[in-house]
Amino acid sequence: MGRFFVAGLVNVETTIAIEGFPLAYFPVCYPFHGLHTAVSGVGWNVAKALTTLENRVVFASLIGDDLNGRLAREALAEAGIPGEMVLSSLAATAQSAILYDPEGRRQIHVDLKDLQSQAYPVEVAEQALLGCDLAVICNINFARPLLSVARGAGVPIATDVHALSDLDDDYNRDFIQAGTILFLSDDSLPDTPEAAAKALLGSTEAAIVVIGLGVKGALLAVRADGFIGRYPAVHTRQVVNTIGAGDALFSAFLDRYLRLGDPYAALEAALVFASYKIGEKGAAEGFLTSDALDGWVARMKGML
Repeated sequence: MGRFFVAGLVNVETTIAIEGFPLAYFPVCYPFHGLHTAVSGVGWNVAKALTTLENRVVFASLIGDDLNGRLAREALAEAGIPGEMVLSSLAATAQSAILYDPEGRRQIHVDLKDLQSQAYPVEVAEQALLGCDLAVICNINFARPLLSVARGAGVPIATDVHALSDLDDDYNRDFIQAGTILFLSDDSLPDTPEAAAKALLGSTEAAIVVIGLGVKGALLAVRADGFIGRYPAVHTRQVVNTIGAGDALFSAFLDRYLRLGDPYAALEAALVFASYKIGEKGAAEGFLTSDALDGWVARMKGML
């Protein structure tokens, strides 16, 4: 069991099942049991997944003192995640709406309200970082000041910068340069995943780079071993919605890497965790416990 500091977004997410993309216009639709609302957001997804995997999580985020903020606090209590570092300092809590089709494709609409103009107070985070094994700092603007706080405290940083069309883009540069463990998606990459991983190892101090490849699995690059290679996706159960798959992959990798110290075994387990997770509608649902993940990993190896 590790101790993680997680800083990232909390929002209230509504998923909407549709028949397919492109979506034809119709004035009224009745997708019975096709609308689902839950607390989500990258920070929340990671914090909840790590907690479900039986880690201790210190969670820092910003929400509003509104109905959606109260939903977020109820979810924190239900998940057993301490809420004292989730500050009600926004005018309104962020929201998202996600359309998804039977093939698992999705379109995400995110309303961050006034969140991008805020900064998490560093004095609140400084004490909380002490004693943490890893700082998971999501690439949301309010968490940017915490990169230097974590580095000053000597806590290694893991971050997921998601889709990049430029490996040195202005918005993500601080996060990319600070990460010891760096995750991203192959969506919009300017080159092949292999070339992108090699370029990132050459331009940053990251020890590990993981690039999610969607249905094709993931690519792992390990600086110490000079390794860059692909791992195929696995199939555990029927896909319902792929939203949150990357967050699940990220979370389980960090959990298993901290436990095992083995990035290769960590990615194998993370692919299983992410595969199982996408059998649910919401981005923060479908997480396996630590023992259940071990069981699924053993089962998948037995099938090879």
